[in-house]
Amino acid sequence: MSKLVIVGTVAFDAIETPFGKTDKILGGAATFIGLSASQFDVDSAIVSVVGGDFPQEYLDLLSSKNIDISGIEIIKEGKTFFWSGKYHNDMNTRDTLATELNTLADFKPVVPENYRDAEVVMLGNLHPMVQSSVLDQMTTKPKLVILDTMNFWMNSALDDLHQVIKRIDVITINDEEARQLTGEYSLVVAARKIHEMGPKYVVIKKGEHGALLFHNENVFYAPALPLEEVFDPTGAGDTFAGGFAGYIAKTNDTSFENMKNAVIYGSTLASFCVEKFGTQRMKNLTRDEVYKRLLQFKKLTQFEIVLNDNL
Repeated sequence: MSKLVIVGTVAFDAIETPFGKTDKILGGAATFIGLSASQFDVDSAIVSVVGGDFPQEYLDLLSSKNIDISGIEIIKEGKTFFWSGKYHNDMNTRDTLATELNTLADFKPVVPENYRDAEVVMLGNLHPMVQSSVLDQMTTKPKLVILDTMNFWMNSALDDLHQVIKRIDVITINDEEARQLTGEYSLVVAARKIHEMGPKYVVIKKGEHGALLFHNENVFYAPALPLEEVFDPTGAGDTFAGGFAGYIAKTNDTSFENMKNAVIYGSTLASFCVEKFGTQRMKNLTRDEVYKRLLQFKKLTQFEIVLNDNL
């Protein structure tokens, strides 16, 4: 089993969807990634920052999932990063109502000494220079570096983003972001161009339409599990990334064949995340529930094709 370092936001979210709305609740990319990866009992640590307003019970929750929180800096006089958003009826588009950087504005991540030799590093969605600073702190070259980013950084810090992309092994972005990053509409062509930027593996997330994994000329597609209703999509992409990273850290296998399994596990965990607001579903998710849903995935995707010479 490998050590896993998770870098990203630990935050407050306030969410409104067609199904209801919340006040401030636990959120943040690193939170979703950590809760998802914890399903694999990996030795993980979160590197982030919060303010004095961040409840101890949330830190205790992360600790209870066997996540090392010594890398979460607490600035007593500061306030925790806050995001508020409202989803449209299609649940695929949303409006950002508020973004308060607070302590995140001056965040300088410090990787705990005993995790600077971690084999797997998951760089959650942050400024590319912050992501690079984490890699600079690693005492040994990680076996696998996974990066998540978004169109905001493509608009505001593209040169810095290109620099950090050169240093990673896997990038996870959605289809819209892949097209923006490359200027290509075809996702196959976009993935090829991203390969040329540095990453060995490209994961393109397509929301309710699943995810694509590219490695050289190899392509793998995993559908999203059809759900009766999507309650709140917030954090689904981060949950996917956490499942992907957690599975790789657990199995210590970075082959393309094993990455396929990681994509399926990531998709499975993301299907739970959307069933309730924020992190509510992931807090109490059981291994038995995950196992049963994996069987659903298997039933959905595996079949025998009868080949007829006359066709």
